[in-house]
Amino acid sequence: MPNGDNWQGDVLRDLRAGATPQGAPGPSQQGPSQQGPSQQGAPPQGAPQQPAPPQQPAPPHGAPGYEAVPQQQYQPQQPYQPVPGQAADAPIRPPQRTPDSRPVMDQGLALTGRKPRHGESFAARAMRTLRRTVASSAAREVADTTAGAEILQQPVTTGRQIAVTSIRGGSGKSTVAALLGTAYAHYRQDPVLFVEADPSLGSLPLRLGAETLRWTTGDLAGIVEPQMSLLDVTGYLVQLPNNAWLSPGSQGQIGAMLETRAYERVMVSLRRYFGVTVVDCETLPAEVARVALSAAQARVLTAPATLEGVTSTYAVLQWMQGLPPHVIAGTVVVLTELVPHSGLDLGQAVKKLKSTGASVRTLPYDRHLAAGGAIRTELLAHSTREAATRLAAEAFRLSQQRH
Repeated sequence: MPNGDNWQGDVLRDLRAGATPQGAPGPSQQGPSQQGPSQQGAPPQGAPQQPAPPQQPAPPHGAPGYEAVPQQQYQPQQPYQPVPGQAADAPIRPPQRTPDSRPVMDQGLALTGRKPRHGESFAARAMRTLRRTVASSAAREVADTTAGAEILQQPVTTGRQIAVTSIRGGSGKSTVAALLGTAYAHYRQDPVLFVEADPSLGSLPLRLGAETLRWTTGDLAGIVEPQMSLLDVTGYLVQLPNNAWLSPGSQGQIGAMLETRAYERVMVSLRRYFGVTVVDCETLPAEVARVALSAAQARVLTAPATLEGVTSTYAVLQWMQGLPPHVIAGTVVVLTELVPHSGLDLGQAVKKLKSTGASVRTLPYDRHLAAGGAIRTELLAHSTREAATRLAAEAFRLSQQRH
């Protein structure tokens, strides 16, 4: 994240000067649009043909893993109107190359994985069910779920961008990004976008269950044009369940790069199509990660629930206190428990980190998450689903406070 009092102004000037095409409506002028289910995923007219992605049936609202809650009626924004003097059917700039579709995981390696485990043991699930039958905890759980859903379903006038990063690898950054976006896609009716801004062999596509990748975030910088519709844009994205889409950072190749200018152009161009965008950034202090955190309306900083992780995170939060107040006020720290018993006093750690002005959440240890691979919400532990929903609601609430 840039230093100085005018750190965000510099970023926004760059976005206006170099990222937004001349004559295109700004993000504040256009809210996310929506296409019918039968139109999603079709390639744009004149674009290179690509094999249709495998059809993944979107689970109905209330699918296993999340409790069903009343949906608020989504009010779609006005459709995009061409700029006067600009032809509505202006040709879309063709990409310089048509990349081959690559599998997310080698088939030989895929066979080495064991059957996915449930996040908590059978005994723990049985005990929780017994407690719910003899106590009033069930009513409290329903109330908490409803309150979180009301926050997650709030309408937006411009797309909200939530950036997820960390100060070291192995802290569960991509896992947290996947849980966040999955919660938004479940509770919201407008399209949700995952952007992988970590081209160095990131694990977000694997966590989301994507099977093949073709167009990357860097490729989209030379493809997206202001006259394109949501239907056009999604032809270059990976379709996921629940009206969610993924823009991968690479095709699993070492040495892939993502330039700051390319990232800025993609994010400014895509913002008007999606209600919420979750960005899986590189670890700090990478340049693209600093730009992503600066331009996002809310930031999520993941750290392992260890003494070293808490110490390093506290130092970063102290540095952030020297930036404009809204930076740390719009930041949520997530302490991820990577082992069953970390030996850390989480209560004291949370209290110390909160003293800096940041929000703090914990993500408990989960056997399903610890095994790696695609996340299946119905196999998550109950405590994990609750923690992910609360985190998603907190990050979205903070993003609504920053325009």
